[in-house]
Amino acid sequence: MSGAVKDILRVISSALQIPTIIILLILIGIAVFMLGSIIAEYFTDHRKLKTSIPLLIEDIQGSSSSKMYNIIDGAGILPRQKKALKYLIGKVSYPDDTREALARQLIAEEEARYRKITKVTDIIARIAPMFGLMGTLIPLGPGLIALGQGDTKTLSDSLLIAFDTTVAGLISGAISYIVSGIRKGWYDQYMTALETLMETILEEQSQARMRAYARLKESEAQKK
Repeated sequence: MSGAVKDILRVISSALQIPTIIILLILIGIAVFMLGSIIAEYFTDHRKLKTSIPLLIEDIQGSSSSKMYNIIDGAGILPRQKKALKYLIGKVSYPDDTREALARQLIAEEEARYRKITKVTDIIARIAPMFGLMGTLIPLGPGLIALGQGDTKTLSDSLLIAFDTTVAGLISGAISYIVSGIRKGWYDQYMTALETLMETILEEQSQARMRAYARLKESEAQKK
């Protein structure tokens, strides 16, 4: 009975060797693609961030909604940030609570987008070493049997597969971990800037509305 169970386990582990190798090849391909994508993202987006957020906030303060729109349109920030900020500026007629809710929604959408991008590399960074370990252990069984039988060629082939799969798992995991870390640093910076600018815009529009209301009351008082 125990011999049959051992044979079943051996068959299952042997059957998993090829799928494990295929999965590792796919993970390496995805990791290399993600490495290329972050390099492209650096040159297309991150390198173009040339605006100082504190200086941009100073320009926004005391500005009308139309002037804010022009300031944001000409700022050296990401196109997605411009789109979100200009959309918020265009809703100046909405009540304060509605505009705040809208700002939270826009921020949540950006956070969800960034989480979706980093989720792939996060998953690969976790599972790639696991599959690398599986690829290491699976061929060691036949290798040890070959060692007992004096079959050095089978042993060397098994060890070679074990080493190759270990390296493949570690490389794909390491690349994904680095890419994820860099991107999360960038995206935290993007989100902080977006939240700060939105808060500034909301505050300035609220202050402008209060000033307009005060002028209206003053005008009505003078007429009386």
